[in-house]
Amino acid sequence: MNIKFKPVVHGLKPYEPGKPIEEVKADFGLEEVIKLASNENPYGSSLKVTKLLNQTGTQQLYPDGHASALRKELARRLQVKEEQLLFGAGSDEVILLVCRALLSENTNTVMATPTFSQYKHNAVIEGAEIIEVPLRDGLHDLKAMADHINENTQIVWVCNPNNPSGTYNNADDFVRFMERVPSDVLVVSDEAYMEYVEASDYPDTLSMLKTYDNLLILRTFSKMYGLAGLRIGYGVGAESFISKVEPLRPPFNTTKLAQEAALTALDDQTFINDCYEKNLTEKNKLEVFFHENGCICYPSETNFILVDVGTSGDDVFNALIRQGVIVRSGEALGFPHCIRISVGTESENAELMRAFTRWSKDQVKV
Repeated sequence: MNIKFKPVVHGLKPYEPGKPIEEVKADFGLEEVIKLASNENPYGSSLKVTKLLNQTGTQQLYPDGHASALRKELARRLQVKEEQLLFGAGSDEVILLVCRALLSENTNTVMATPTFSQYKHNAVIEGAEIIEVPLRDGLHDLKAMADHINENTQIVWVCNPNNPSGTYNNADDFVRFMERVPSDVLVVSDEAYMEYVEASDYPDTLSMLKTYDNLLILRTFSKMYGLAGLRIGYGVGAESFISKVEPLRPPFNTTKLAQEAALTALDDQTFINDCYEKNLTEKNKLEVFFHENGCICYPSETNFILVDVGTSGDDVFNALIRQGVIVRSGEALGFPHCIRISVGTESENAELMRAFTRWSKDQVKV
């Protein structure tokens, strides 16, 4: 091939999602497989959404590029102006747009490590310098991150709660951090798992928008709302900032179906509350189980847990997948002795625990 790519493209690796269920069935000759790898909502989406998806037509028409109905309702619920919202095909696309708007070869961006891979991925594409600050006890070291900001820094990323550790930074720490960040540096608070948070001192970033116009909040309908397959998320920030990034957005980047499903999902908070309670109950069961089996769980405010199994995460991943249970190995996530487990339904978690127990007993025999 003679096409001349940007040099940075040659070193990029595609995002690797959890193994698909059908592939695992074929590879290991299994009839039943459960997937606890990608932090999806195991209870699906609201029945109101399911009904909508069965009835929706007119797919031959372009969607409303402005997402007007969803924009209006979300602004009302969040108590922000409609002009403060930026919609994307998942919050991933909002990350891409922000990087495209702010980063270049003469800039840098500060982030934790390990954290969500797409911050670094998109920054690399834009040619920016990556400044990575190691987590401290699984948490963002916000003081150290602030210390690394310099005159070339454009964006600081705070994944809160953090993926893959599941940990969170509290309100006091976050406010102190914001007070130290220069006003010309954007702070992105990625809150993809916000609906699962139980901690009472989690930052109220929406109220902070009134004080800090260099704050951008990312949220998504992919996790708690169960719309991962429809790809819709959004950013909330200062109107002046959103107005500059909005022109970078593709004209029809979110589909009509995704917009309608998100709007319908917002209207069923009973489903959301039910999922919250079930997740909390099942997460607590898993934490007790792994503690009793001599493993360490990072404290999680999400719908997944990161478990230190004291050995190669790849080895445990391979042992579980052969039994029809798909998790994520921590080796690819920056935690080589861990596995990351999405909290499933009661029956899915029971099967996970049985599979892990069988692996653990095999280790004792060896």
